[in-house]
Amino acid sequence: MAPQAVVVGPPGAGKTTIGRLLAQRLDVSFRDTDDDIVRTAGRAIADIFANDGEPAFRAMEEEAVATALREHDGVLALGGGAVLSERTRERLAGHPVVFLSVGLAEGARRVGLSTARPLLAGVNPRATFRALLEARLPIYRSVASVEVATDGLGPAEVVERVVAALTADSARPSS
Repeated sequence: MAPQAVVVGPPGAGKTTIGRLLAQRLDVSFRDTDDDIVRTAGRAIADIFANDGEPAFRAMEEEAVATALREHDGVLALGGGAVLSERTRERLAGHPVVFLSVGLAEGARRVGLSTARPLLAGVNPRATFRALLEARLPIYRSVASVEVATDGLGPAEVVERVVAALTADSARPSS
C-alpha cells in the first residue's frame, strides 16, 4: 500500500486544504500526519513544542510519517518541517510527492504569522518565515516529483494544476 500523492510545502502553502480537495477529486481518503501526531500525543502541536521541544516533536513526526506511508493509500499531507528528517526524505523516494510552493508575501498572509504555528512565534515572525522558506526550498524540491506554485490561485485551481502535473509526471518514461 502506498499513497497516491504525498503533499509537502511550507506553512501557508495549503497542504491540508489542497490535500483534502485532491483526495475528493481522486476519490480516495485523506490523511494529515499533523492530525496523527495530535491524536497520538493527545495534545496540540504547539503544546508539544512548548513542553517537550522541537526535537521531541520531530521524532514523533518522523514516526507518524513512516506509519502513514506504510498504511495509507490515498492523499497524505505532511507537516511543513517533516522533510527536514533525512530518514523521512529517504522514505519519500519512489512516492509521488507534490511540493506546493508559496511566496513570502502570500505565505505570510495565509498563516497570519500567528502563535498557533510554533516555529513562527517570536519577535519577528516575518523574518523567521523568510528564513524558513529559504532554508527549506531546496529540500522540498529535492523530494518533489512535481511542484505547483499556489500564489494567486484558489484551491480548485491548485488542485487542477496538481492533477495535471501528476498525470504528466506519471506519463513520463522512467530512466
